[in-house]
Amino acid sequence: MNATIHAGHQDHGHAGHAHQDHAAHDAHATHDAPAVPGGLQITLDGYTLELAEPIAQPGEIDFRFRILDPEGDPVTDFAPIHDRELHLIVARRELTGFWHVHPQLAADGTWSVRLNLPEAGAYRVFTDIAPVALGRTITLGADLAVAGNYAPEPTPEPARTTVVDGYEVALQGNLVPGQGQMVTLTVRRDGAPVTDLQPYLAAFGHLVILRAGDLAYVHVHPNGEPGDGITAPGPDITFHTVVPGPGTYRLFLDFKHGDKVRTAAFTLPTV
Repeated sequence: MNATIHAGHQDHGHAGHAHQDHAAHDAHATHDAPAVPGGLQITLDGYTLELAEPIAQPGEIDFRFRILDPEGDPVTDFAPIHDRELHLIVARRELTGFWHVHPQLAADGTWSVRLNLPEAGAYRVFTDIAPVALGRTITLGADLAVAGNYAPEPTPEPARTTVVDGYEVALQGNLVPGQGQMVTLTVRRDGAPVTDLQPYLAAFGHLVILRAGDLAYVHVHPNGEPGDGITAPGPDITFHTVVPGPGTYRLFLDFKHGDKVRTAAFTLPTV
């Protein structure tokens, strides 16, 4: 599994998209799952994700795209979402690869970022954005094909523990379709709890949840935030989650420790 960097915002989860800052608060004030899960549409509320090249070659690529408004013009005015104007998530269709990066915006409305996609296959890209003119956060999704021969891999088997770079991460809680649930991830290293997690883009953790089969998208941020006088910097990171329906989900947790962001991945079916 690959991971780069990650960001976002909100205390409580929403199926589809759960982070927002100032401009996006009212539209996500409840905990109900939306009628259409996030990330499944390339166009939503008149806004469109336009990839410069929907087919890429394996390896390092200059990935470019634009967000078009209802008139078809590139959008350049975005409200910040957890310190960034746009968050880009890339996942393999089999959910065996995951990247969270932050592109740069040019004056003409083109976003660009270097991506290293070493293997051929089918990928999905997601953009979390809050266009100022729209006044709330939306998630757009599009397919990206990396050319070449490849053998599809099965989604990893369900498991509640994983190890990444010597960190052991355990998951407690369940995913229940359409119902808000608390999910806690506990970070340990060499058997000892990690109690000095570092803030990463205004949170001690970020969680992306993708459903196997259609890649319905959920992005949530933990209860509490660094510096609020209440939230401890580990070992537990707790999220309020709402998934849009039954299925098997892949959960990707980003956390920062020792000045490095790591991603722990889990597979979990709904109950």
